[in-house]
Amino acid sequence: MTRIARFALTAFTALAAAGIAVAPAGAQDANQQAYRAKREQLTKELEQTQSQLTEIRSQRVQLQTRIEAVIAQMMRDRANALLLSNETTALQQLDAILTSSQDNLLAQRDRFASISDAVRRRTGSVLVVLLRADSSQAQTLGGATLTVNGSPVDTRTYTVAASNALNVGAVDQLYRANVLPTGHQVSVSVQLNGQTVTSDITVTAAPETVTYVQFAVRNGQVTATTWASRGTTPF
Repeated sequence: MTRIARFALTAFTALAAAGIAVAPAGAQDANQQAYRAKREQLTKELEQTQSQLTEIRSQRVQLQTRIEAVIAQMMRDRANALLLSNETTALQQLDAILTSSQDNLLAQRDRFASISDAVRRRTGSVLVVLLRADSSQAQTLGGATLTVNGSPVDTRTYTVAASNALNVGAVDQLYRANVLPTGHQVSVSVQLNGQTVTSDITVTAAPETVTYVQFAVRNGQVTATTWASRGTTPF
């Protein structure tokens, strides 16, 4: 039985007892007035209690609504935190994979460089191509084009000062590179006194050796000589 029901039962019991009690005729009016006053007081208290109960119920509903809203927000925050945690973990795993791949690539690069250096040291050779002029002749060199194994590798244009330097003994290094120890076709075209003069030669580059090819401009022609050196090699 609720608190309000017990209070109402007590009030009505008191009223009934007041109505049933036998009193003298002169005191009945006073009893009636006391009864009515008591009933009005109890009725007001009952109404106040009902109003308080209604207010408490409303506050309970509001409090329950706030609790449910807080629980829902906490669940959303937890879900977002889990999503961010998954994304962070995925990014960390991807970063670890990229770092490992980079390390592997660097290791492979160093390995290939070591292998290439070892191969070059064991079987490689160096080819050097030079151009010079015969100082006993008055001649003007306008330029030169060098071709190695059918592929143009360098083109030079000489000024008057550069041509004069060649005529007095200067040497122009047209080409220097590591090559395979095999035969190589070397060809040069020189602009000499307004005309093109060409010379070519096939030279075999020996392993662990610097092979020199020198083209010399002499008497309107270009001649080629070769020699090899092991003392100035980088091997």
